[in-house]
Amino acid sequence: MHRNSILNPLYQFSRLPPEILVKILSHLDASALLSLSHTNKLFHQLASNNNVLSLSRNLNVTWELTITDMSGCESTLKLSWSHFSETSVTLCWCGGNFLPDYKRISSLELHGVRRIALCRSGLKKPNRKSLMAKMDMQLLTKSPQVIGQDQILQLELLQPGIIFGLWKRSVAFIMFTLHFYKLVERSIQGSSDCYYVEPIIQAPFDDIDPEYGLHGYQLHIVLHNAECKFMSESFSQLFCRRGNLFLLIISKNFLTNVYFATLSQNCCIMSLTLLDEFRQPFSCVASPVSVELEKAAVSYDYDGEHYLIRYESSDIQVKMQLVKTKKKKQLVISLIVYVSVCFVNKHFRRDY
Repeated sequence: MHRNSILNPLYQFSRLPPEILVKILSHLDASALLSLSHTNKLFHQLASNNNVLSLSRNLNVTWELTITDMSGCESTLKLSWSHFSETSVTLCWCGGNFLPDYKRISSLELHGVRRIALCRSGLKKPNRKSLMAKMDMQLLTKSPQVIGQDQILQLELLQPGIIFGLWKRSVAFIMFTLHFYKLVERSIQGSSDCYYVEPIIQAPFDDIDPEYGLHGYQLHIVLHNAECKFMSESFSQLFCRRGNLFLLIISKNFLTNVYFATLSQNCCIMSLTLLDEFRQPFSCVASPVSVELEKAAVSYDYDGEHYLIRYESSDIQVKMQLVKTKKKKQLVISLIVYVSVCFVNKHFRRDY
């Protein structure tokens, strides 16, 4: 091996034992881990390790859900379970007899809760709360999107990342999906009634490159549920096209073991991380999505049923097309990410 390679600090750092690397990485916040995970294969494996992503546990952080009914009565639920995936965490509160009727819920509040350690044993630990989400249920329940159902449950997506599991119009569970980006800061640095204020981060100013902000993107996308991962793929050197919407077109075809039996029979969770050319988070998405059968789809290239996965927000849209092969595997035949012009202009200080 060349002497310069041996003297390279990155090379020397990567040769440390995994236990030492994990200990070092445990001091980084979630956003730093996210950027580091895209540096090389080793760091991706280490930064995705549950020992590192359980940083919230080391900080004594959990999450609580406060439900207010139409009469103003508040109920605070403790977390039933959580599941950490590569780039997101899924939080679930199971109702039992503690949740009011679906139509009688007035508002929801999600708080990150940090238990403060005390020196003396036997004393009850005080909690410090950080508001992460506050929702008016009367507005959200007017037009929910049904993304999955079977003979027992119906899953309603109220807004990206938030699902209600309903049984005979009663709330069986409430589920939040949160991306790792700024998760720790949002969970501990706000107050009980105020959100964590994220600093505005813009790309460096550039008046030389006429295509600045239109190239060099990197995408990592994961499909999973609360039990297993179905797909995890990364794409680099993506570019945008001018127009009303910027299109990041991914034409690579690949086979992956994606089965439709997920949360119910026709939905899963999508975690998407889009980095700019400086490898900084540009857009981070984590939300349940539906897997819909395309009845009118016609393809002369692929036999089998066609399915569509879609996600949409004000800044970004995702459209993924899959074909169910005879071997019961899923072939991804198209993946397109649409980014709004305003979003690109704001981040790169351009006027496209």
